[in-house]
Amino acid sequence: MAIIGGEAMGTIDFEQALTQMQRLLRIMETLRDPQTGCPWDIEQTFATIAPYTIEEAHEVADAIARQAWGELPSELGDLLLQVVFHAQMASEAGVFTFADVARAICDKMIVRHPHVFGGETRDKSSSQQTLDWEKQKAAERGQDARILDGVAMGLPALTRAIKLQNRAARVGFDWPSTDEVLDKLREEIAELAQARASLSPDAIEDEFGDILFVMANLARHIKIDPEAALRRTNAKFTRRFARIEDWLREDGKTPATSDLAEMDSLWNRAKREERG
Repeated sequence: MAIIGGEAMGTIDFEQALTQMQRLLRIMETLRDPQTGCPWDIEQTFATIAPYTIEEAHEVADAIARQAWGELPSELGDLLLQVVFHAQMASEAGVFTFADVARAICDKMIVRHPHVFGGETRDKSSSQQTLDWEKQKAAERGQDARILDGVAMGLPALTRAIKLQNRAARVGFDWPSTDEVLDKLREEIAELAQARASLSPDAIEDEFGDILFVMANLARHIKIDPEAALRRTNAKFTRRFARIEDWLREDGKTPATSDLAEMDSLWNRAKREERG
């Protein structure tokens, strides 16, 4: 599909997409108008909007995890609004415009896909393409950049841990197998268990962070996304605890009027119910 300097062939209705994109940009401009816009939107800054940007990205991920395809267009729209919001504020400040944002990502995608838009062969695996992508990113960062430079501080901690570890692993700083990771995990847990009575709160937090970091590394080695795994467990916990509440309500009780032994028994009942 040719998309550089010409018309694209595909299923996208480019005319309609352009119309709606222009409409969204005008809406954002109107909302930020100092005289006639929305007071809340006018008061916002990059710093105040950034948390919403992160939240909307998580809501997109949540809709995908739940396969809520009917909700996904709206969630993606909310995320797109965040991009437009930041671009509008930057335009007002004379820093950059939405066109600069779109141009930057277009240029980046073309440069990072020479096997599609350039003369390189497409005859290579997706894993090799991932390595080439990272090499290109490293080249863009420059020769003086450190290995771990550019891993965003604002990422969820487990996700950032994975990215840091992947960077280090590419230069050979990694355990050779899952066995060594499990050994390290046992070591870190033992250290916390043995020292927690004598450690300061900061030191305990530090030791606990070490455990989580090794858990992230374990996730890498067994090829799972720790954020997705924890979201799945959170959903499972929520679902099973709701069943505990249902059964207690049938007996005229609440969790506050129950006790741990009864709730633990009901928890096991919920587990058996899910397993069929």
